[in-house]
Amino acid sequence: MRGVGVIEFGGPEVLQVVDLPEVHAGRGEVRIRVHAATVNPTDTGLRDGSRAEALKDVPPPHIPGMDAAGVIDEIGAGVTGLAVGDPVMAMVIPNASHGAYRESIVLSADAVTRAPADASHIEASTLPMNALTARQSLDQLALQPGQTIAVTGAAGCYGGYVVQLAKADGLRVIADASAADEQLVRDLGADVLVPRGDDIAARIRAVAPDGVDGLADGAVQNELAVGAVRDGGGFASVRGYGGNGERGITFHRTMVRTYDHRADLLDRLRQQVEDGALTLRVAATYPPEQAADAHRRLEAGGTRGRCVIVF
Repeated sequence: MRGVGVIEFGGPEVLQVVDLPEVHAGRGEVRIRVHAATVNPTDTGLRDGSRAEALKDVPPPHIPGMDAAGVIDEIGAGVTGLAVGDPVMAMVIPNASHGAYRESIVLSADAVTRAPADASHIEASTLPMNALTARQSLDQLALQPGQTIAVTGAAGCYGGYVVQLAKADGLRVIADASAADEQLVRDLGADVLVPRGDDIAARIRAVAPDGVDGLADGAVQNELAVGAVRDGGGFASVRGYGGNGERGITFHRTMVRTYDHRADLLDRLRQQVEDGALTLRVAATYPPEQAADAHRRLEAGGTRGRCVIVF
């Protein structure tokens, strides 16, 4: 069985096609024949070793990948609601050779749900991790319909999902956008657009003088963005920023790994895709042999949608 992984941590060039042993579903598990695996920033951190401390003493190959879509081809005892032949998607928590960049993977059934109807495997693979991360940020902020959220990095995958999910939750959305991304962010549903920049807090305050109720920081602007939040509001960080306890703001560290085994939430996101509330965005596809090119494109920045490795 083929996978894409690393023997030694480093730049994109260290990614290589590797042979992996066959795996089988045990009790409460399903095996997925993976047809598509999305490339995310967490994958580049595993590849270069900057976010792979737990793997330093684990024998390679190390297989990245947190998003998988494909077809169930084996099912373990005790599994209900899923069947062989079902097109499915799942978030994967990488561990040694257990990552999404592989032709076959075994997962707990409570981490797997049906793919959206009429979505290709490639499209479905772009949903799980990014949308669950966005959902977690919104759950942490716990804003009520009619309140206002600001989103930085709104044209990105996480930010775009925050915008769409926030609108589905009945929130008013202020989002940043470059000139090139204005139409995209507007189409995602943002109510108010502000230009991107280091003075993002001032730009948001210009349209929300009292400050926003919550902010989801997809652009990782940290202290540059926190000034946009009202006293006592909330700030959701995808990179662990915890603020300085200023003005009674509650800082939330969004860690999507804690949403593993949440097929219920992932299935709700599937339904929102089918209802037209969420958009699946694919930037480009790559065969396993060109996974390094997918990583290079992601790290170059400016990608709208996700690059996907197709098996």
